[in-house]
Amino acid sequence: MTAVTPFTIAIPDAEVDDLRARLAAARMPRPAPVSDWSRGVPNDYLAGLTAYWRDGYDWRKAEAGLNRFPHFTTVTDGQTMHFVHVRSANPDATAIVLCHGWPGSFVEFDRIIGPLSEMFHVVVPSLPGFGFSVPLSSPGWGLTRATHAYAAIMERLGYDRYIAHGSDIGSGIAGHLGALYPDRVIGIHTAIEKALATFFGLFLPLPDTLSDAERAAIDAIKAENADGDGYMRQQATRPQTVAFGLADSPIGQLAWIVEKFRQSARPGQPLPEETADRDQLLTNVSLYWFTNTAGSSAQFYYEGEHSKGGWAAPSPAPTATSVFDAAPVIRRVLDPNHQATQWTEHAEGGHFPAMEVPHLLAADILAFGRLLRARMAA
Repeated sequence: MTAVTPFTIAIPDAEVDDLRARLAAARMPRPAPVSDWSRGVPNDYLAGLTAYWRDGYDWRKAEAGLNRFPHFTTVTDGQTMHFVHVRSANPDATAIVLCHGWPGSFVEFDRIIGPLSEMFHVVVPSLPGFGFSVPLSSPGWGLTRATHAYAAIMERLGYDRYIAHGSDIGSGIAGHLGALYPDRVIGIHTAIEKALATFFGLFLPLPDTLSDAERAAIDAIKAENADGDGYMRQQATRPQTVAFGLADSPIGQLAWIVEKFRQSARPGQPLPEETADRDQLLTNVSLYWFTNTAGSSAQFYYEGEHSKGGWAAPSPAPTATSVFDAAPVIRRVLDPNHQATQWTEHAEGGHFPAMEVPHLLAADILAFGRLLRARMAA
């Protein structure tokens, strides 16, 4: 049960043909009274993206691109875990584990694995219930249990010391790796964006030293993102109900994920494919479709809602944070005493930096790796 088994992505032709047939026969809902994004994904937009997914997008090309990396599976705590493992040409390289969130996948990191492998041995697991880490073996696969599974993967690969990077759910995994395995994790890098302020005072405490202007800035960010959490409540309370529609309708799955990329868009980027590459976005959606993981991935939200553990986990490891679409108040809350080993702010990017601005994220992670190496050599 501790074996690490090579794995190749090979979706059967019948499933690719079935997707194309479903897209051709898809029934669109009646249009909303308005044609903008204020009430969700517009009909005209999704019709165009659906047509491209059916007739222009090439899954076999995407599949071959993903298979340029070595893939593996292993079983830990009864759960099948999929991961990518790319060894650096430098045998003495440090290992790094990249942790994704929802509605992402290992596909998120496609464009930074190569640059990072110049310095690191790169490991990219799929969260339990996501992608090829299926089926879920039992209830209880939340943050803590998934963290132990990630640690087991790193141990089986022979990495007793490594860096952890994450965004979204992955930031929680990275932080918990540092807290639960302080003898193994030598550094924690997280990627966040301005919209994280939505959770200030909820999951993340506010310092008493904030000024009225800073509190007003947080309130403004919360107001800007106030109507974007409906998916979270649904997945945290009734994940299986929404799964029926998403498992049966590819355009339903497309809209469910595309809307989250739209939320990450900044002024001047009105469409999701102006936030991230259209083909990479569709590869991510296709992965959810072909693995039928809309419902199983949503279970992670249910487990989080019904668990006693918190999101933040103190760790003695050096930390680095990259903030995208940055605002000064973010550091005032998360690092008020400037204790972070590295803190970098970018005007560009958003919730999916590995897809939106991969060059910036890779540069920040590499800089953190160099900083840690210099510290250990001193």
